[in-house]
Amino acid sequence: MSGMALIWAANVKGLKPAAKIVLIQLADFHNKETGQCNPSAQRLADECEMGRATLFRHMTTLEECGLVTRHARGDGEGGRGSNQYELHLDITLGPSARPKVGGSGPNGVESQNETGRNVSKTRGKSPSSETGVVSNRDRNLTIEPKKEPPSRRREAGEAEKILEAYPPDRLRGRAACLAQIEEAVKEGIKPEDLLQAAQAYATDSAGFTRSKVCFSDNWFQSRRWQAYVDKQAEDLEKAKVLEADHHARLACWISGRSPMCKHITAPQVTALLASKLVTQAQIQAAGLRS
Repeated sequence: MSGMALIWAANVKGLKPAAKIVLIQLADFHNKETGQCNPSAQRLADECEMGRATLFRHMTTLEECGLVTRHARGDGEGGRGSNQYELHLDITLGPSARPKVGGSGPNGVESQNETGRNVSKTRGKSPSSETGVVSNRDRNLTIEPKKEPPSRRREAGEAEKILEAYPPDRLRGRAACLAQIEEAVKEGIKPEDLLQAAQAYATDSAGFTRSKVCFSDNWFQSRRWQAYVDKQAEDLEKAKVLEADHHARLACWISGRSPMCKHITAPQVTALLASKLVTQAQIQAAGLRS
């Protein structure tokens, strides 16, 4: 799985929901090390929860948009094997930019999908021949992977870490979950807050029966993490108030040269000076060191 591919798929705008699902599921099969993406049509249809004919229709839309190119492959016995899909991660144009149905793509090249219909490609001809069929010796065709920008790699790693904190027996719809996490982060939610929310839910629901659990795709889709994030912010604010009260008490000890000053630690003295609750002269008068 490639985190960069999932982020790219989630950011593509203008697609119909069903076509967007197909794109995200394809991205979930993308291998970031080899660049390969070659699920069988049946496997892809099952993951998208749609029929093969519907899948092919949405796949045609993705090709016409220039987002995906299908490369047919042989099975080594004269037949056809599962397609290999090339994701054009540098393309972000939506359906408004796709060519008319039946027309050719920007390079004037057409190919055939599983149903035999012609669909336009934006990347030129198939890597082997005009028919697009790859011989058996080339079944492990490798597409040169694109390097992920450091920021994208960091975002993908954070999203995966958050999802791993969710109870593993309730994981479902991994690609959809990662897309929802990335969307929340774009809204300004801190990744560490989402991580703590997932960890808190895992702890709270440890004893739940199966009828009470929430699967991960529903949990992230319905934003159930929001209550945990709000609780964390509330607890943090309470902690700040308590810390401020405690520092005010320590400052009173110092200004009054109370015998209790002996219990004040060096880090506390530093914090008090930083907050300007006491002066250096008061610290020295109380017999403390900064």
